[in-house]
Amino acid sequence: MNLNKSIDFLLDNAGPVIQYRLRKEILNNINKAEEEELWLEKIYQLSYFKLSLKYGKENGYIGRGMHSWDNWRGEILHETPLQDGETAARLLSYYAVPKTHPLVKNFVAAMRDEDILREEFSYIPPEKERYENRFRGIGSGFCLMLLIYTMQAMLGYGDDDYVKPFQNVALEAFKSILLLSSFSEMTKRRQSKARYNYPYIEESASFPCQYHLETLAYTNAWRTPENIRLMADALNHYNEILQGANPFHVKIGTKYYVPFPLNMQNSPIRPFHPDLIDIITYRRLLTEIAMLGVGDSVRVIKESMINVENAIGSDGILKIHFDLPHNKRYSPKKIEYPTAYVDVRLESDYKRKYALECDLTFWAVQFLHLCDGERVRIKN
Repeated sequence: MNLNKSIDFLLDNAGPVIQYRLRKEILNNINKAEEEELWLEKIYQLSYFKLSLKYGKENGYIGRGMHSWDNWRGEILHETPLQDGETAARLLSYYAVPKTHPLVKNFVAAMRDEDILREEFSYIPPEKERYENRFRGIGSGFCLMLLIYTMQAMLGYGDDDYVKPFQNVALEAFKSILLLSSFSEMTKRRQSKARYNYPYIEESASFPCQYHLETLAYTNAWRTPENIRLMADALNHYNEILQGANPFHVKIGTKYYVPFPLNMQNSPIRPFHPDLIDIITYRRLLTEIAMLGVGDSVRVIKESMINVENAIGSDGILKIHFDLPHNKRYSPKKIEYPTAYVDVRLESDYKRKYALECDLTFWAVQFLHLCDGERVRIKN
């Protein structure tokens, strides 16, 4: 497919993050360090990046906690969502801030310092407990280290010796899917009358969550032809064995926790379609699968490619039907901060003309490029 009109539209209308990432990741036409620094300086002037700087501490950590409480017994814990460590890490990753930037480098160093982490997760009792149990459930989809490893991977440090062993944990989680003929084979029933009496899996179980996927999407050391094939087979099988939503818990000790599912409510992954925004992380999930290098061997990716191509108008802009009732609930127009539960937003001001269209169109160009860069024709 020829994406020149889409690229021309982005070059004419997009803000600095998309302009920089388009040139660096897709067009590969930033040839001088001075030119790259000019684009990065524009990104550093954005209000959200400045907020991240404000929330950076002397010890290197950004904000307070990670994927944490907004308030605790009436105390407001975060001035804005960017004061949470995960949200800050996602912003820096999505903004493509280099791993050598002091804010990023010091943040990763803080995440690798046990004394700093213990301090940062001691401000309320539940966080102290979460830190002490930070490795429990790492293969089954619920623990603090899932977040800490994944945020480092997203910031460019996932192939270091500190995170690399977690790649094997993530691969094993996906490999475990291939052994199942139905999801119920691995779950147990609770003997309880609790309101949310969902089936559960033991903390020692192995089953993939969104952070297993994201770590593999943002790293390279694990990539062999055999492992990439394993990921494609596992993702296809995941959709085969799931029928509708499959909410479940992870049992850790005597408590039951909601894991970080690969797809919301552990439901089948749906391909992109302009008439249906399935979940708020709709496009992000498909992008992260495409980042694995699986091409169109994953069926939802193959179907999504066709639908994305068909949804790009003659003007090069990706069209999504936001006026349909179901789509209003999950519309990307509502995205403000890069939390764990939203799609990726790169444009800072949706009041600016074409800002939303730029976000959607960049995603389309990026997605098709990731899926099949050789088949997609892109201007140089």
